[in-house]
Amino acid sequence: MVKHIKSTRSLPAGRGRGEARVLPARGDHPILIGDRLHERYRIAHKLGHDIFSTLWLARDEQLSRYVAVKVGTADSADSSHREVDILSQLSNSNARDGTGKGFFPAVLDSFNLESPNGTHPCFVTAPARYSLADTKQASSGLFQLDVARSLAAQLTLAVVHIHEQGFVHGDLHLGNTLLHLPSPLDALPETNLYTKYRAPEPEPILRLDGAPLTQGVPLPRDPPPNIWLGDESETIPLRNTNLLLTDFGTAFRLSTESRFASYTPLEIRPPEARFAPATPLSFASDIWSLGCTVWALLAHRSLFDALWLASEDNVAAQWVDVVGVGCLPAEWWGVWEAWPKYFTEVGPGRQPVGGRRAWSLGRRYEEWVVEPRRERGLATMGDGEREAFLGMVRGMLAFQPRDRLSAKEVLEMEWMREWAMPEYVKGLSLGG
Repeated sequence: MVKHIKSTRSLPAGRGRGEARVLPARGDHPILIGDRLHERYRIAHKLGHDIFSTLWLARDEQLSRYVAVKVGTADSADSSHREVDILSQLSNSNARDGTGKGFFPAVLDSFNLESPNGTHPCFVTAPARYSLADTKQASSGLFQLDVARSLAAQLTLAVVHIHEQGFVHGDLHLGNTLLHLPSPLDALPETNLYTKYRAPEPEPILRLDGAPLTQGVPLPRDPPPNIWLGDESETIPLRNTNLLLTDFGTAFRLSTESRFASYTPLEIRPPEARFAPATPLSFASDIWSLGCTVWALLAHRSLFDALWLASEDNVAAQWVDVVGVGCLPAEWWGVWEAWPKYFTEVGPGRQPVGGRRAWSLGRRYEEWVVEPRRERGLATMGDGEREAFLGMVRGMLAFQPRDRLSAKEVLEMEWMREWAMPEYVKGLSLGG
């Protein structure tokens, strides 16, 4: 049951409890390092944030352990409560990785906080490492080949379980994919935590209305930069690749709900969300995003490049380049008004306009998977594995949702059976 409480915090000497606090513009709960939530969770550091919430590292003073507290914005109650319900069902259905570690965060507690912004839904889980997206961005952008294979297998197993329970995740990408901590933080006092992982360094902020701060009122502070609990991507060993899939705020049960808008990043958004917006999203929508995410585990760059503020039309042209100009459904050509900017009808079929470079799936594989790995001295796939991998990706990236592989069928593909799953099993035997 969700409890309805107010937060308290221990104030430094000389600070009164009636002092005004500047509120963040997003409608967040105004939290500072040292605040105590639910009379037991003392905020120690910031783990991250998204559109609807901020994730905090806190010390559970009742159980003497560190936890992650997700504090939603004041308008996120519906999505937060849905996320808690879905995570509880997924965790209770025993989707585990063989070491007893779940693929999904277990909800340890839930409650509400009150602030001048409104009511903020909160729930508590065990802390995890940084997302795989941030891990790639902070290093070479590549994982060791055995690690990438294992992560691909685990992510697919997680999606199989989600779909078996009747849910569509709706936001699959590396930013929502984390790793379990290889060892708990619980033995570290906060002073040692700050020595090892850097102390919070908040910055002064301004009032929302632009007015000057009142004289004599201590400066409020922005949340500090995120704590870094990760490693460089290429240094993560196979034994420490226990995956955790998070952020179920946009997930839904397919049998009882219909969703039409996709919230995934543009570069991995399923094409039916663009070309068939009146068609509800489905399990197959997750498969398109899963295919793009599995690619990102092996490659230096995203399969579909949305850098430099790429437009929806630019990404759509890349879809056609990769999947095939003859594969885009005729009715989709009919609703895509911008296609003449990218393709012409000259010749046996539409071809790239002028000097536009149309990079096929095979070319992107050579340029974005093989070459970067060779340059950094990392292992690459042999010819047989390459063909099996690209065949699997093609099966996941069919334009029509009905033509895509299911999650179970992905697990049955040769690349999964012969290369990805064996590495996952090997990692389990190493005691990760």
